Amino acid sequence: MDDNPNEKGIHQWSRVEQFPEHLKKYWFQRFKIWEKYDQGIWMTEDAWFGVTPEPIANKIAAHIGESAPTEKTVIVDAFAGVGGNAIALARSGRWERVFAIEKDAKTMKCAKHNAEIYGVSNKIFWLTGDCFDVIGRFIGQTNVVVFASPPWGGTEYGTDYVFDLTKMEPYNLDKLYKSFTKICKEVVLYLPRTSDLNQIARYGQEGKRLEVAHYAMMGASKALCVYFGDFNFEVEQEP
Repeated sequence: MDDNPNEKGIHQWSRVEQFPEHLKKYWFQRFKIWEKYDQGIWMTEDAWFGVTPEPIANKIAAHIGESAPTEKTVIVDAFAGVGGNAIALARSGRWERVFAIEKDAKTMKCAKHNAEIYGVSNKIFWLTGDCFDVIGRFIGQTNVVVFASPPWGGTEYGTDYVFDLTKMEPYNLDKLYKSFTKICKEVVLYLPRTSDLNQIARYGQEGKRLEVAHYAMMGASKALCVYFGDFNFEVEQEP
């Protein structure tokens, strides 16, 4: 494993002075995002905006693993980024195979390196390319779950009290739902915490619950996941 990145655009920042001014706040959040940050995590600048913090990635991985039908043994991370979710899914031990798709070569290098730091690089199958093209290889397989944490279109989504998912860029909710449900019924989308629940509800199947889970860190909601398909979330009965 290379200890230091030797390519422009890939960073292993170990001092706050190295952070660009617009990213300085992430210096103080680095261990909330990566528990093993000081062991040599690689990042691109854009990755700081999109990576799932490790505690949330672990909780999502646990929820998917516990609730997915038992015959589902393969999971595809459609937007792998620098590896946060794929690493959590691989560490969960639930899946026979974890596939991670990423179209940016530098981001993919970071993901592979970070997976080595967490000891799961040999448990993830890496696929470079546009996920909407690459994911077609899974059509016809009955044992697949798709997880997707798409880009949300910058930080502007956070300024809306209720986020309009038809305006999510570069891929809106309809594009994501129709593309991934061609592969399998069980699809998990990681969306902005202020997403319009009425828009999400339109994709529910008659007579079936559509599970939406908020994920919080330090008492604040960071995002939500929508679980499409036959996920089984046991609900405790009130006494």
